[in-house]
Amino acid sequence: MKFSELPPETVERLKERRYDRIVEKHEGPERWKWQIEHGECEFIQIGEHFVLLPVYLEHFPNITILRVVESKDSKVLTVFLKDTTFYDDDFMSGFVAICEKFAGEEFFTAIVYHEWFIIENSD
Repeated sequence: MKFSELPPETVERLKERRYDRIVEKHEGPERWKWQIEHGECEFIQIGEHFVLLPVYLEHFPNITILRVVESKDSKVLTVFLKDTTFYDDDFMSGFVAICEKFAGEEFFTAIVYHEWFIIENSD
């Protein structure tokens, strides 16, 4: 699935979709409009799902999916990932995204995208 193949009506609806973001101490509710208008939207495939994350395309080669938790109704994905674009340190390169299936479509969009210190508990 390619973002450029989405129907214009879907893109217009997506522009108004909001998400919560805390990255590098910048926080707040954002709209997908900025990502879309600056040509920074593309799907990343996570397992069998196509997902829009609010990350620059140049980060994609540096992203490793660590864990995905899918809701029982398959409408929400919780994704733990590592993005080594800025840090090689596992502790500092973590992110968590909560993604909802976009109404009437077969893809997910992040509704929460936060930094996460990668902590693996032994139990």
